[in-house]
Amino acid sequence: MGNEAIIRGALESGVQFVSTYPGTPASEIGNNFYALQKELKDDPKFLFEFSTNEKTAMEAAIGANFSGLKTLVAMKNFGLNVALEPLLPLAYTGTKAPMVIFLADDPDCHSSAQSEENTRPFSVLAHLPMLEPSDAQECKDYTMEAFNISEKFGLPVIVRITTRTAHQRALVELGALDPDRKINLKGEFVRDKRKYVTMMPRLHEMKKEMLEREQKLEAYFEKSKLNRIEGAIKGKKQPLGIITSGIAYSHCQEAMSELNVSLPVMKLGMFHPLPEKKIKDFIRGLKKVLVLEEMEPYLERRVQMLAKDVNCKLEIHGVDLRSQIGEMKPETAAFAIAKFTGKNYKMPVFKPSFEIPGRPPQLCPGCPYWLAFAAVKKAVNADKVIFGGDIGCYMIGALPPHEIYDYMFCMGSSIGIAHGIKKSTDQKVIAFIGDGTFFHSGIEGLLNAVYNGSNPLVIIMNNDITAMTGHQPHPDSVEAKHPIPIENMVLACGVKPENMKIIDQGNSEEFIAAVKEFTEKSEVSVIIARRPCKFVAR
Repeated sequence: MGNEAIIRGALESGVQFVSTYPGTPASEIGNNFYALQKELKDDPKFLFEFSTNEKTAMEAAIGANFSGLKTLVAMKNFGLNVALEPLLPLAYTGTKAPMVIFLADDPDCHSSAQSEENTRPFSVLAHLPMLEPSDAQECKDYTMEAFNISEKFGLPVIVRITTRTAHQRALVELGALDPDRKINLKGEFVRDKRKYVTMMPRLHEMKKEMLEREQKLEAYFEKSKLNRIEGAIKGKKQPLGIITSGIAYSHCQEAMSELNVSLPVMKLGMFHPLPEKKIKDFIRGLKKVLVLEEMEPYLERRVQMLAKDVNCKLEIHGVDLRSQIGEMKPETAAFAIAKFTGKNYKMPVFKPSFEIPGRPPQLCPGCPYWLAFAAVKKAVNADKVIFGGDIGCYMIGALPPHEIYDYMFCMGSSIGIAHGIKKSTDQKVIAFIGDGTFFHSGIEGLLNAVYNGSNPLVIIMNNDITAMTGHQPHPDSVEAKHPIPIENMVLACGVKPENMKIIDQGNSEEFIAAVKEFTEKSEVSVIIARRPCKFVAR
């Protein structure tokens, strides 16, 4: 699997510290490192942690890196939003040891809600290099190259993939990995205030150093073997060409084979910094170029800017022949290439010989959330209560047969939005949030609601695990080294003891009575609906 190849590349590079927060399509990174950590507990080869969220994962990785350890931090695309605050000053300070940041975007939202976030522009914002492997072999190789680049230039390197690269499976040529190797897992933080304290007037000097590193990277990437041109015939002018990267390159290869088309293809191994001179040389003699990429046309826009310098008459195609919505597929790449080359191509349409009934995602049989949703609907008039959802297994409550949520945004937002509604209306609000999500970013919302005096009812769905992404531990789960009970956190946020109850939602009468009582409270109230996931034994 692409994600497994990322892990292998990190291990072959001698990674010493790994931190992550689970989020699909990046979940396998943490799952496999966690399993390896257990397997190697008597002879650890690396330090690993599931952090409470992506910001703390980034900060932990920064701390380990500043102590001299080779680090990897992994997250899905939305996690970068959370981790961006510590990431931007890291671009200023640079790193002490090699550091790789792994990002997995999820076009089509196969495992996501909220948005089809495209993280590529963040590399430009942060002035950090971003590599884009296109298959499982490149996942391993690019991870190793990322560690090399990080060590050479003293900055973190981003490796970004999308769902089809993360979850594709292929044969991968492995390098050496000595099971008996000894890796030092203890570093030392050496004080260097000029490097690690991001304050003026030193800050402007740091920015200058960051921009100088970026310029050196541009020169390095011009010569990098991660960029290559395929299909060009030496000495022959070819009027058409394709520029592509990441998974779009794999789809491009498949599509050209299907269409029996041979075109020069520029395969870019990175999004930033781009090898601008190499791109200009490629497009200089073309009449038309097709830029194949997923979602927003960020690469296409860069090519448009470069063409003005060397080939202002160049006909540039891309988003006019494909959709910005959803992931790229082999057939959508084939359609774009066919239109670009004047070939006939009919998009394949699946027409079953019998009607296939629709089946939305369902909660598992025996899941305790069934009981919670049913009890809440019995307790209140659903037409007169606003229901807020959050990110986790219980997000399925937005779909039939439950269809309970009136809003659902991002991790931890159910409580914060509920607070805003309560402050500005007289409507009753019930916010659902899972235990893992509560520890991720729900605590701040609860604290704010208490501090600013609103009165939503918060139902914390406590199933003892971070279930949706593969049953990873959280601070109050069965596998936590030092369990922190959710009820202690709730009380510490200022919720009064008489406004909090811990109930097994299997006790329907007690649960219904508590919902009825707490929706009439003039202060924040919390029900901890505690029943383990069916796949977890307490």
